[in-house]
Amino acid sequence: MKVAAVQMDVKILEKERNLENILDCLKSTAQAGAGIVVFPECALTGYCFTSLEEAAPVAEPVPGPASEALAAAAQKLDCTAVVGMLERDGDRIYNAAVVVTPQGIAGTFRKLHLPYLGIDRFVAPGDKPFPVFETAHGKIGINICFDCSFPEAGRILKLKGVQLLAIATNWPIGSDSWQHTPKVRAAENHFNVVAANRVGEERGFRFVGHSQIVDFTGKTLAEAGETEETILLADLDLAGADRNRVVRVPGQWEFDRMAARRPEMYGPLAELDREP
Repeated sequence: MKVAAVQMDVKILEKERNLENILDCLKSTAQAGAGIVVFPECALTGYCFTSLEEAAPVAEPVPGPASEALAAAAQKLDCTAVVGMLERDGDRIYNAAVVVTPQGIAGTFRKLHLPYLGIDRFVAPGDKPFPVFETAHGKIGINICFDCSFPEAGRILKLKGVQLLAIATNWPIGSDSWQHTPKVRAAENHFNVVAANRVGEERGFRFVGHSQIVDFTGKTLAEAGETEETILLADLDLAGADRNRVVRVPGQWEFDRMAARRPEMYGPLAELDREP
């Protein structure tokens, strides 16, 4: 399966302009043969808002005008896309990613782990516990930015059968672990990772790029630079993520990270209010 990560600049509060850019990128990736395309966090809206009131005009429900336009493009281009946005649901706004497929809007994932930064200071925490999007192009799970700093977020998706983890992110300068995280999540969970970061500067924050496509062994197949807008393309073996048993020397050196798990030993991970 050919996949794409779109590393783009985003203009805060200019949703129509950002949507036009996203649709143009979808056309380009489809022409290149990509079946799955991942865009950055808040790709429709920008991120560095000073209040919820400022962000409210560019938040919208799903379905809504932007997600419907994206779904129409996905249907026309026969692709699946993951696009960061601000989702309105009743009186709440979420930092979310919408998934669109040739069959329409598959749903959204809402960011679960919120740092004290940008719009995340004001939005509601996610309330959808790690949905899996079973598309014609593969089984997809999503982390949004800070979510992928928590290994549990990737492992739960692996246990649910995900073949590809889409990471939509806005990592700024100072996020030194970013370049390592996609590789680590791929290798420890034996699934593919497509990580789309943004570039450019927004209200004093500069974003570091380095979007990546990583296979289920942890090998980086494509990586972008730090400053330029880029479309990464690579071929991934999605079904390979289902083959959990690794055989180095038959009968002598074999392992299966999923079968070897000891969940009875992991109780502290699920304890509320536990201090390290």
